[in-house]
Amino acid sequence: MMPDITDLPKAIQLALTPVFLLTGIGGLLSVMSGRLSRIVDRGRALARGDVGLEHVSLELEAQTLEQRRRLASAAITATTIGALSVCLVIAAIFVEVMLQTPLQWVIGALFATTMLALVVGLTFLLRETHLAMHTLRIVVPTRGDVLATRRPTPIAGDSYSIAAESRRVAGDSPRAAHHL
Repeated sequence: MMPDITDLPKAIQLALTPVFLLTGIGGLLSVMSGRLSRIVDRGRALARGDVGLEHVSLELEAQTLEQRRRLASAAITATTIGALSVCLVIAAIFVEVMLQTPLQWVIGALFATTMLALVVGLTFLLRETHLAMHTLRIVVPTRGDVLATRRPTPIAGDSYSIAAESRRVAGDSPRAAHHL
């Protein structure tokens, strides 16, 4: 039996949702590959000796970067499997409509595979992000540091504060500024 040409719009309509999912997966893959790229760049900087760390810290960071690299690679692999599975869902939808064969079970299984692969990929991404945040060192200035002793900047729109700060910087007296 020949497929009816009027079935093609139905196939396109059915395939539209998985295409949006595929677009979202592409965005996720972009984020994941960006994280992997930063991990590799940091590893190369460590290998060249561009990072001034103690030997113990250097070894610890190298181990952590290797763990993060593995997790990011696994996240990319699982998410790519999800993207490929979405492509198979789209193809199966077209085959089902065009050949008029029931493939609901196949489409359902492929979609479940997609969701499982995305869950696995996002779990690996979450673990890599957690590991990155766990090893992050943020230095907070103490009271004696220059940053802590700076004068606060005036609030935008606060004309009195801006004028007072301008006079202070210029060395003008308040009366001279008042007459301007």
